[in-house]
Amino acid sequence: MNIIPADRLNTVEEYYFSKKLKEVAEMNAAGQNVISLGIGSPDLPPSEDTVNALSQSAAQPNTHGYQPHVGISELRKAFGDWYKRWYGVTLDAAKEIQPLIGSKQGILHISLAFLNPGDGVLVPNPGYPTYTSVSKMVGAKIHTYDLDENNDWQPDFEALEKMDLSDIKLMWVNYPNMPTGANGNLKLFERLVAFGKKHNIVIVHDNPYSLILNENPLSIMQVEGAKDICIELNSMSKSHNMPGWRIGLVVSNARFIQWILKVLSNIESGTLKPMQVATIAALNNPDEWHRKNNIELYASRRQYAEAIMDALGCTYDKKQVGMFLWGKIHAYYKGSEELADKVLYNAKVFLTPGFIFGDRGERYIRISLCCNENMLKEALERIKKLG
Repeated sequence: MNIIPADRLNTVEEYYFSKKLKEVAEMNAAGQNVISLGIGSPDLPPSEDTVNALSQSAAQPNTHGYQPHVGISELRKAFGDWYKRWYGVTLDAAKEIQPLIGSKQGILHISLAFLNPGDGVLVPNPGYPTYTSVSKMVGAKIHTYDLDENNDWQPDFEALEKMDLSDIKLMWVNYPNMPTGANGNLKLFERLVAFGKKHNIVIVHDNPYSLILNENPLSIMQVEGAKDICIELNSMSKSHNMPGWRIGLVVSNARFIQWILKVLSNIESGTLKPMQVATIAALNNPDEWHRKNNIELYASRRQYAEAIMDALGCTYDKKQVGMFLWGKIHAYYKGSEELADKVLYNAKVFLTPGFIFGDRGERYIRISLCCNENMLKEALERIKKLG
Protein backbone atom coordinates (compact mmCIF):
# COMPACT_ATOMS: atom_id res chain seq x y z
CA MET A 1 0.00 0.00 0.00
CA ASN A 2 1.26 3.47 -0.87
CA ILE A 3 -0.43 5.68 1.70
CA ILE A 4 1.38 8.89 2.69
CA PRO A 5 0.42 11.58 5.21
CA ALA A 6 -0.73 15.07 4.31
CA ASP A 7 1.98 17.45 3.17
CA ARG A 8 1.36 19.65 6.22
CA LEU A 9 2.99 17.03 8.42
CA ASN A 10 6.24 17.78 6.65
CA THR A 11 6.10 21.33 8.01
CA VAL A 12 6.04 20.37 11.70
CA GLU A 13 7.62 17.93 14.12
CA GLU A 14 6.21 16.22 17.17
CA TYR A 15 6.00 18.74 20.02
CA TYR A 16 9.26 18.81 21.99
CA PHE A 17 7.56 18.11 25.31
CA SER A 18 5.64 15.21 23.81
CA LYS A 19 8.92 13.54 22.87
CA LYS A 20 10.96 14.52 25.93
CA LEU A 21 8.32 13.61 28.48
CA LYS A 22 8.14 10.13 26.95
CA GLU A 23 11.88 9.85 27.56
CA VAL A 24 11.47 11.09 31.14
CA ALA A 25 8.68 8.54 31.67
CA GLU A 26 10.98 5.76 30.44
CA MET A 27 13.72 6.93 32.81
CA ASN A 28 11.26 6.90 35.70
CA ALA A 29 10.02 3.45 34.72
CA ALA A 30 13.64 2.33 34.99
CA GLY A 31 13.75 3.69 38.55
CA GLN A 32 15.75 6.88 37.89
CA ASN A 33 13.28 9.19 39.71
CA VAL A 34 13.54 12.24 37.46
CA ILE A 35 12.26 15.53 38.90
CA SER A 36 10.46 17.39 36.14
CA LEU A 37 10.77 21.16 36.15
CA GLY A 38 9.79 21.36 32.52
CA ILE A 39 6.15 22.16 31.80
CA GLY A 40 3.82 24.76 33.30
CA SER A 41 1.13 22.45 34.65
CA PRO A 42 -0.04 23.58 38.12
CA ASP A 43 0.40 20.73 40.57
CA LEU A 44 -2.31 21.76 43.04
CA PRO A 45 -6.08 21.31 42.61
CA PRO A 46 -8.66 23.98 41.85
CA SER A 47 -10.52 25.60 44.72
CA GLU A 48 -12.82 23.44 46.83
CA ASP A 49 -15.82 25.40 45.56
CA THR A 50 -14.82 24.56 41.99
CA VAL A 51 -14.62 20.82 42.62
CA ASN A 52 -17.86 20.81 44.62
CA ALA A 53 -19.68 22.66 41.85
CA LEU A 54 -18.43 20.08 39.33
CA SER A 55 -19.56 17.09 41.36
CA GLN A 56 -22.94 18.59 42.27
CA SER A 57 -23.72 19.49 38.68
CA ALA A 58 -22.49 16.13 37.38
CA ALA A 59 -24.86 14.38 39.80
CA GLN A 60 -27.83 15.94 38.04
CA PRO A 61 -29.43 13.72 35.39
CA ASN A 62 -29.90 16.47 32.81
CA THR A 63 -26.39 17.94 32.56
CA HIS A 64 -24.64 15.44 30.28
CA GLY A 65 -25.95 16.28 26.84
CA TYR A 66 -24.44 18.40 24.10
CA GLN A 67 -24.02 22.03 25.05
CA PRO A 68 -24.29 25.23 22.99
CA HIS A 69 -21.13 26.02 21.05
CA VAL A 70 -21.22 29.51 22.57
CA GLY A 71 -21.30 28.10 26.10
CA ILE A 72 -24.06 28.63 28.62
CA SER A 73 -25.02 32.27 29.15
CA GLU A 74 -24.09 32.08 32.84
CA LEU A 75 -20.51 31.17 31.93
CA ARG A 76 -20.16 34.00 29.43
CA LYS A 77 -21.50 36.43 32.03
CA ALA A 78 -19.04 35.07 34.62
CA PHE A 79 -16.16 35.55 32.17
CA GLY A 80 -17.36 39.10 31.56
CA ASP A 81 -17.54 39.82 35.29
CA TRP A 82 -14.05 38.34 35.70
CA TYR A 83 -12.63 40.64 33.02
CA LYS A 84 -14.24 43.61 34.75
CA ARG A 85 -12.93 42.53 38.16
CA TRP A 86 -9.30 41.91 37.19
CA TYR A 87 -8.72 44.17 34.19
CA GLY A 88 -11.42 46.82 34.40
CA VAL A 89 -12.57 45.81 30.90
CA THR A 90 -16.25 45.86 29.96
CA LEU A 91 -17.33 43.16 27.49
CA ASP A 92 -20.65 42.26 25.92
CA ALA A 93 -21.01 38.73 27.27
CA ALA A 94 -23.39 37.74 24.47
CA LYS A 95 -21.25 38.93 21.56
CA GLU A 96 -17.64 39.58 22.60
CA ILE A 97 -16.76 36.41 24.56
CA GLN A 98 -16.35 32.88 23.23
CA PRO A 99 -15.52 30.01 25.63
CA LEU A 100 -12.92 27.57 24.34
CA ILE A 101 -11.79 24.03 25.05
CA GLY A 102 -8.44 25.44 26.17
CA SER A 103 -6.79 28.56 24.80
CA LYS A 104 -4.25 26.44 22.87
CA GLN A 105 -7.10 25.22 20.69
CA GLY A 106 -8.02 28.86 20.22
CA ILE A 107 -4.73 29.40 18.39
CA LEU A 108 -5.92 26.94 15.76
CA HIS A 109 -9.45 28.39 15.58
CA ILE A 110 -8.11 31.93 15.09
CA SER A 111 -5.60 30.80 12.47
CA LEU A 112 -8.26 28.94 10.49
CA ALA A 113 -10.65 31.89 10.74
CA PHE A 114 -8.21 34.57 9.57
CA LEU A 115 -5.44 33.02 7.48
CA ASN A 116 -5.45 31.92 3.88
CA PRO A 117 -2.52 29.91 2.51
CA GLY A 118 0.29 32.35 1.82
CA ASP A 119 -0.84 34.99 4.30
CA GLY A 120 1.94 36.29 6.53
CA VAL A 121 2.08 35.89 10.30
CA LEU A 122 4.37 37.72 12.71
CA VAL A 123 5.65 35.29 15.34
CA PRO A 124 7.93 36.24 18.28
CA ASN A 125 11.41 34.73 18.65
CA PRO A 126 11.71 33.43 21.32
CA GLY A 127 8.06 32.48 21.53
CA TYR A 128 5.52 29.76 22.15
CA PRO A 129 6.18 27.06 19.50
CA THR A 130 2.48 26.52 18.79
CA TYR A 131 2.20 29.93 17.10
CA THR A 132 4.66 28.72 14.49
CA SER A 133 3.46 25.13 14.13
CA VAL A 134 -0.21 26.02 13.71
CA SER A 135 0.64 28.80 11.25
CA LYS A 136 2.62 26.32 9.17
CA MET A 137 -0.17 23.75 9.23
CA VAL A 138 -2.67 26.24 7.81
CA GLY A 139 -0.22 27.21 5.08
CA ALA A 140 0.71 30.67 6.32
CA LYS A 141 4.13 32.25 5.86
CA ILE A 142 6.11 32.76 9.05
CA HIS A 143 7.81 36.10 9.63
CA THR A 144 9.66 36.10 12.94
CA TYR A 145 10.35 39.23 14.93
CA ASP A 146 13.14 39.18 17.48
CA LEU A 147 12.74 39.79 21.18
CA ASP A 148 15.87 40.84 23.08
CA GLU A 149 16.63 41.03 26.79
CA ASN A 150 18.22 44.46 26.26
CA ASN A 151 14.81 45.71 25.13
CA ASP A 152 12.94 44.03 28.01
CA TRP A 153 11.86 41.28 25.57
CA GLN A 154 9.54 43.70 23.77
CA PRO A 155 9.08 44.02 20.00
CA ASP A 156 11.47 46.38 18.24
CA PHE A 157 8.93 48.58 16.48
CA GLU A 158 11.58 50.35 14.40
CA ALA A 159 12.70 46.98 13.02
CA LEU A 160 9.09 45.96 12.42
CA GLU A 161 8.42 49.13 10.44
CA LYS A 162 11.35 48.30 8.15
CA MET A 163 9.89 44.89 7.28
CA ASP A 164 7.70 44.26 4.24
CA LEU A 165 4.34 44.03 5.98
CA SER A 166 2.19 43.91 2.88
CA ASP A 167 1.15 40.28 3.33
CA ILE A 168 0.96 40.21 7.15
CA LYS A 169 -2.49 39.31 8.48
CA LEU A 170 -1.83 38.35 12.14
CA MET A 171 0.71 39.19 14.82
CA TRP A 172 1.11 36.94 17.86
CA VAL A 173 2.10 38.63 21.14
CA ASN A 174 2.23 37.28 24.68
CA TYR A 175 2.64 39.35 27.88
CA PRO A 176 3.43 38.41 30.56
CA ASN A 177 5.77 36.73 28.14
CA MET A 178 6.40 33.03 27.89
CA PRO A 179 9.18 31.91 27.99
CA THR A 180 11.02 35.03 29.20
CA GLY A 181 8.78 36.14 32.09
CA ALA A 182 8.87 39.76 30.88
CA ASN A 183 5.82 41.70 31.99
CA GLY A 184 3.68 43.85 29.74
CA ASN A 185 2.59 47.44 30.28
CA LEU A 186 -0.05 49.74 28.88
CA LYS A 187 2.47 51.73 26.83
CA LEU A 188 3.52 48.55 25.03
CA PHE A 189 -0.10 47.57 24.44
CA GLU A 190 -0.90 51.04 23.11
CA ARG A 191 1.96 50.74 20.61
CA LEU A 192 0.76 47.30 19.53
CA VAL A 193 -2.79 48.53 18.97
CA ALA A 194 -1.53 51.52 16.97
CA PHE A 195 0.77 49.25 14.94
CA GLY A 196 -2.08 46.88 14.14
CA LYS A 197 -4.41 49.66 13.05
CA LYS A 198 -1.72 51.36 10.96
CA HIS A 199 -0.91 48.23 8.98
CA ASN A 200 -4.30 46.46 9.12
CA ILE A 201 -2.78 43.59 11.12
CA VAL A 202 -4.84 41.68 13.68
CA ILE A 203 -2.97 41.65 17.01
CA VAL A 204 -3.58 38.40 18.91
CA HIS A 205 -2.58 38.69 22.55
CA ASP A 206 -2.14 35.40 24.40
CA ASN A 207 -2.71 36.23 28.07
CA PRO A 208 -2.75 33.13 30.33
CA TYR A 209 -0.09 34.26 32.84
CA SER A 210 -1.32 37.70 33.91
CA LEU A 211 -2.39 36.63 37.43
CA ILE A 212 0.73 34.62 38.30
CA LEU A 213 3.29 36.40 40.52
CA ASN A 214 1.90 39.64 39.12
CA GLU A 215 0.50 42.43 41.27
CA ASN A 216 -0.77 44.39 38.26
CA PRO A 217 -2.59 42.09 35.81
CA LEU A 218 -3.27 43.72 32.45
CA SER A 219 -5.28 43.04 29.31
CA ILE A 220 -4.59 44.56 25.92
CA MET A 221 -8.33 45.30 25.85
CA GLN A 222 -7.71 48.07 28.39
CA VAL A 223 -6.38 50.18 25.52
CA GLU A 224 -8.97 52.41 23.87
CA GLY A 225 -9.95 51.01 20.49
CA ALA A 226 -8.18 47.68 21.07
CA LYS A 227 -11.32 45.65 20.36
CA ASP A 228 -11.34 46.98 16.79
CA ILE A 229 -8.11 45.20 15.83
CA CYS A 230 -7.19 42.89 18.74
CA ILE A 231 -8.10 39.41 19.89
CA GLU A 232 -7.18 38.18 23.37
CA LEU A 233 -6.89 34.60 24.55
CA ASN A 234 -7.11 33.72 28.22
CA SER A 235 -7.19 30.50 30.19
CA MET A 236 -8.25 28.82 33.42
CA SER A 237 -5.28 26.45 33.26
CA LYS A 238 -2.62 28.51 35.00
CA SER A 239 -4.44 30.99 37.22
CA HIS A 240 -7.10 28.60 38.55
CA ASN A 241 -5.14 25.32 38.74
CA MET A 242 -7.23 23.77 35.96
CA PRO A 243 -4.80 22.70 33.20
CA GLY A 244 -6.42 19.35 32.47
CA TRP A 245 -9.92 20.82 32.39
CA ARG A 246 -9.18 22.56 29.07
CA ILE A 247 -11.21 25.71 29.69
CA GLY A 248 -10.27 28.97 28.02
CA LEU A 249 -11.83 31.92 26.27
CA VAL A 250 -11.30 34.40 23.49
CA VAL A 251 -12.49 38.01 23.59
CA SER A 252 -12.74 40.53 20.78
CA ASN A 253 -15.27 42.50 18.77
CA ALA A 254 -18.50 40.77 17.79
CA ARG A 255 -17.50 40.31 14.14
CA PHE A 256 -14.19 38.59 14.96
CA ILE A 257 -15.89 36.39 17.55
CA GLN A 258 -18.49 35.32 14.99
CA TRP A 259 -15.78 34.30 12.53
CA ILE A 260 -14.01 32.26 15.20
CA LEU A 261 -17.32 30.65 16.21
CA LYS A 262 -17.95 29.60 12.60
CA VAL A 263 -14.72 27.57 12.69
CA LEU A 264 -15.18 26.28 16.23
CA SER A 265 -18.73 25.06 15.64
CA ASN A 266 -17.51 22.83 12.81
CA ILE A 267 -14.78 21.24 14.92
CA GLU A 268 -16.14 20.69 18.43
CA SER A 269 -19.44 20.18 20.24
CA GLY A 270 -19.23 22.34 23.32
CA THR A 271 -17.98 21.76 26.85
CA LEU A 272 -19.66 19.48 29.40
CA LYS A 273 -22.11 21.59 31.41
CA PRO A 274 -20.78 20.55 34.86
CA MET A 275 -17.37 21.83 33.81
CA GLN A 276 -18.91 25.13 32.77
CA VAL A 277 -20.78 25.38 36.07
CA ALA A 278 -17.57 24.62 37.96
CA THR A 279 -15.70 27.24 35.95
CA ILE A 280 -18.20 29.84 37.11
CA ALA A 281 -17.35 28.89 40.70
CA ALA A 282 -13.62 29.15 39.93
CA LEU A 283 -14.04 32.59 38.39
CA ASN A 284 -15.57 33.68 41.69
CA ASN A 285 -12.66 32.47 43.82
CA PRO A 286 -12.06 35.05 46.57
CA ASP A 287 -9.06 37.36 46.53
CA GLU A 288 -7.55 35.33 49.38
CA TRP A 289 -7.48 32.17 47.22
CA HIS A 290 -5.81 34.08 44.42
CA ARG A 291 -3.14 35.62 46.65
CA LYS A 292 -2.32 32.31 48.32
CA ASN A 293 -2.22 30.22 45.12
CA ASN A 294 -0.99 32.64 42.48
CA ILE A 295 1.25 35.00 44.44
CA GLU A 296 2.52 33.59 47.75
CA LEU A 297 2.91 29.96 46.62
CA TYR A 298 4.92 30.81 43.51
CA ALA A 299 6.97 33.44 45.32
CA SER A 300 8.06 30.80 47.82
CA ARG A 301 8.94 28.33 45.08
CA ARG A 302 10.70 30.98 43.04
CA GLN A 303 13.51 31.31 45.59
CA TYR A 304 14.50 27.68 44.95
CA ALA A 305 14.37 28.16 41.19
CA GLU A 306 16.67 31.16 41.57
CA ALA A 307 19.04 29.06 43.69
CA ILE A 308 19.08 26.41 40.93
CA MET A 309 19.93 29.08 38.37
CA ASP A 310 22.73 30.30 40.65
CA ALA A 311 24.07 26.77 41.03
CA LEU A 312 24.16 26.38 37.25
CA GLY A 313 25.97 29.68 36.77
CA CYS A 314 23.00 31.26 34.99
CA THR A 315 21.92 34.89 35.17
CA TYR A 316 18.29 36.02 35.33
CA ASP A 317 16.04 39.04 35.82
CA LYS A 318 14.37 39.10 39.23
CA LYS A 319 11.49 41.19 37.83
CA GLN A 320 10.11 38.22 35.90
CA VAL A 321 6.47 37.25 36.45
CA GLY A 322 4.52 34.10 35.61
CA MET A 323 5.14 30.49 36.57
CA PHE A 324 8.61 30.04 35.10
CA LEU A 325 12.11 31.37 35.63
CA TRP A 326 14.14 32.16 32.49
CA GLY A 327 17.91 32.24 32.81
CA LYS A 328 20.87 32.90 30.54
CA ILE A 329 23.39 30.07 30.50
CA HIS A 330 27.13 30.43 31.03
CA ALA A 331 29.35 30.94 28.00
CA TYR A 332 31.14 27.62 28.48
CA TYR A 333 28.07 25.69 27.32
CA LYS A 334 27.63 25.35 23.58
CA GLY A 335 23.89 25.76 23.91
CA SER A 336 20.81 25.20 26.04
CA GLU A 337 20.28 21.58 25.04
CA GLU A 338 23.80 20.65 26.18
CA LEU A 339 23.12 22.07 29.64
CA ALA A 340 19.59 20.64 29.87
CA ASP A 341 20.80 17.15 28.90
CA LYS A 342 23.70 17.32 31.35
CA VAL A 343 21.27 18.12 34.15
CA LEU A 344 18.79 15.46 33.02
CA TYR A 345 21.22 12.58 32.62
CA ASN A 346 23.55 13.37 35.52
CA ALA A 347 21.29 15.01 38.11
CA LYS A 348 18.01 13.44 36.98
CA VAL A 349 16.30 16.85 36.78
CA PHE A 350 14.42 17.90 33.65
CA LEU A 351 14.78 21.58 32.69
CA THR A 352 13.53 23.15 29.45
CA PRO A 353 16.21 24.21 26.95
CA GLY A 354 15.48 27.61 25.45
CA PHE A 355 16.24 26.58 21.87
CA ILE A 356 12.75 25.09 21.53
CA PHE A 357 11.33 28.62 21.61
CA GLY A 358 13.44 29.77 18.66
CA ASP A 359 17.10 30.50 18.00
CA ARG A 360 16.89 33.64 20.15
CA GLY A 361 16.35 31.29 23.10
CA GLU A 362 19.43 29.17 22.42
CA ARG A 363 21.45 30.69 25.27
CA TYR A 364 18.70 30.27 27.89
CA ILE A 365 16.99 27.64 30.00
CA ARG A 366 13.61 27.68 31.71
CA ILE A 367 12.54 26.31 35.11
CA SER A 368 8.89 25.62 35.91
CA LEU A 369 7.56 26.57 39.34
CA CYS A 370 4.86 23.89 39.13
CA CYS A 371 6.59 21.57 41.58
CA ASN A 372 6.35 21.42 45.37
CA GLU A 373 9.09 22.86 47.55
CA ASN A 374 10.43 19.50 48.69
CA MET A 375 11.03 18.45 45.10
CA LEU A 376 12.57 21.83 44.27
CA LYS A 377 14.90 21.46 47.26
CA GLU A 378 15.85 17.95 46.13
CA ALA A 379 16.45 19.20 42.58
CA LEU A 380 18.70 21.94 43.96
CA GLU A 381 20.75 19.47 46.00
CA ARG A 382 21.18 17.15 43.02
CA ILE A 383 22.32 19.99 40.79
CA LYS A 384 24.77 21.29 43.40
CA LYS A 385 26.49 17.90 43.28
CA LEU A 386 27.17 18.26 39.55
CA GLY A 387 30.09 20.56 40.28
